[in-house]
Amino acid sequence: MEDKQLLKRIGLNPEVMVGKPVIKGTRLTVEYILNLLAHGATVNDILEEYKGLNQEDIQASLLFATKSLESMVFGPLAIEPA
Repeated sequence: MEDKQLLKRIGLNPEVMVGKPVIKGTRLTVEYILNLLAHGATVNDILEEYKGLNQEDIQASLLFATKSLESMVFGPLAIEPA
């Protein structure tokens, strides 16, 4: 699926989830989906838990985050050493 088609799955509405990007037709934010993945959930885990989602929704969340980061300028990270 092309980037443009995937990104159409993400919505921004100030009246839904305080304007955070969500998967259209849901109240699941891109941030929430990314957090699930970051903490070890698999795509299958997420799809089993949220029956209304499909794999393209997860891909759209990852692509949205990627596109959002492309234009950002980063300085030194303020991450504490482990």
